[in-house]
Amino acid sequence: MAESSKEELLELIKRLTLKISDLFSSSLNNLLKVLEGLGLRNRNDTHSIGAVAGLAVAIFFTWRLLRSPSVSQRRQQKRQVASSSTPGVSAHSNAVVVPSGVCSTSEDSRAQNVVDEFFQPVKPSLGQIVRQRLSEGRKVTCRLLGVILEETSPEELQVKQATVKSSVLEVLLEITKFCDLYLMERVLDDESEKRVLAALEDAGIFTSGGLVKDKVLFCSTENGRSSFVRQLEPDWHVDSNPEIISQLARFIKYQLHVAPFRPERAAANVFCAPSLEHFFGSI
Repeated sequence: MAESSKEELLELIKRLTLKISDLFSSSLNNLLKVLEGLGLRNRNDTHSIGAVAGLAVAIFFTWRLLRSPSVSQRRQQKRQVASSSTPGVSAHSNAVVVPSGVCSTSEDSRAQNVVDEFFQPVKPSLGQIVRQRLSEGRKVTCRLLGVILEETSPEELQVKQATVKSSVLEVLLEITKFCDLYLMERVLDDESEKRVLAALEDAGIFTSGGLVKDKVLFCSTENGRSSFVRQLEPDWHVDSNPEIISQLARFIKYQLHVAPFRPERAAANVFCAPSLEHFFGSI
């Protein structure tokens, strides 16, 4: 049994090495031709480079193969399951002779699975997505109502405590890691300001992120928020008011309009999404 497993492993390694050689041979030859053209390689170095590359690939994939259960172990487990599910059947019925062609196909499939797993794309982190979507912008302004807060009108802030959306918190913290972020909103009284600041503090934005209370701005009119944005000259502005978005389109490089549907007539530098977290694909 042990001798059979060794032969099976060696055969699988040979098949895998042939597949890897097919993948890399053309790329290696092209690289060597370029190096030769630049005078950085001697013609006699071809075999040395190929040997080193082949050895490195073989060692890596041999390690990967040794980590997975052997083919014989998998077959034995399948036979045990089959025998336990059909009591009364003779143990001799489990001894099935598998044609050599089937074994070869199974080994090829297993080798291909290892290659596919190695070359599968890596999913980017939320931080990488945020930086990519913001096009490396370094200053962002954002309104609070309907975007960061659950509340959607200044009147709601007068009668109840403000609440930060749990779904937007992770995105907001990622933005503060590499952007100069300013939050702003129109409020009707001083108590509303206190409720907003208390909600942001309870959510940990002032401690976990790079935001400070001095960067949370309040005004009494919608035009006041527009004036804040123009003075700060951000790379991005996030708002849910279509009039503000329209007014600032000529002055701000990029804008995100938080709305259920994209307006029919939107400037080329205005993006639209149902929420801030949807825009960054975090939900």
